[in-house]
Amino acid sequence: MASETVTSTEYIKHHLQNMTYGQHPDGHWGLAHSAEQAKEMGFWAIHVDTMFWSIILGVFFLWLFRKAAKRATSGQPSGLLNFAEWIVEFIDTSVRGSFTAKNNLVAPLALTIFVWVFLMNLMDLVPVDWLPLLAGWVGSTMFGADPHHVFFKVVPTTDPNATIGMALSVFFLTIFYSIKVKGLGGFVGELTLQPFSAKNPLIKVAFIPVNFFLEFVSLIAKPISLALRLFGNMYAGEMIFILIAMMFSAGIGMGIFGGFLQLGWAIFHILIITLQAFIFMTLTIVYMDMAHSEH
Repeated sequence: MASETVTSTEYIKHHLQNMTYGQHPDGHWGLAHSAEQAKEMGFWAIHVDTMFWSIILGVFFLWLFRKAAKRATSGQPSGLLNFAEWIVEFIDTSVRGSFTAKNNLVAPLALTIFVWVFLMNLMDLVPVDWLPLLAGWVGSTMFGADPHHVFFKVVPTTDPNATIGMALSVFFLTIFYSIKVKGLGGFVGELTLQPFSAKNPLIKVAFIPVNFFLEFVSLIAKPISLALRLFGNMYAGEMIFILIAMMFSAGIGMGIFGGFLQLGWAIFHILIITLQAFIFMTLTIVYMDMAHSEH
């Protein structure tokens, strides 16, 4: 197994497969050694690599900004403190421009989302083979596993479970504040009494099912679009990096050409990873503003 030549299809599938931990059909718990085994584990399986990198990067964000906060002085900021203050000012400007109500949670939430998503996206710039090869070496050396069966994705935002989880967190926050600010009656009224309305009570009641259908679809579309937009862009970017990496095995000429392609795509991808973090943050602010605004 470990000595077999890997085909292009196997190479792509290996790099797109998460390290999955769950319950096997025979009842024991462990890591999946193939995509089929991962599928058999069902809903309660955990993507270990996604959890590992998202937590590590989240802790790194907290440590970095805590370190900057401890260095804060009344003098001229420099270095890390200057960088942290620039990001905070950028987030503060974005919140002031999009959020019209008063909520002390929104700015920290926006800061956390922007930096955390950016750091997770930034992992896409790490060469696609480095960390998976390291994980394969660790698995074969320490645990005697076949490197071909050691899966290790390093970009959490290429996993729909991560993006959907973040989008649902934002969605539940907007529902909570919608009910808190407008009351349960006001929240239900927004779902049933618009966009169609009438002065006649009978016609107004008749419009309720239509209004509810339209508003419910609009409500559910928010977390879905928020999650799939981030996942789709990052997944496509990762796929391009993988396809470029395959060119290095096609000879020196194709390898040099692939190197230039990889450099060009990495430079362009910096814009994408930053833009996707900004869009996720901005939409979160907008959704929170809608939750605080009465119709």
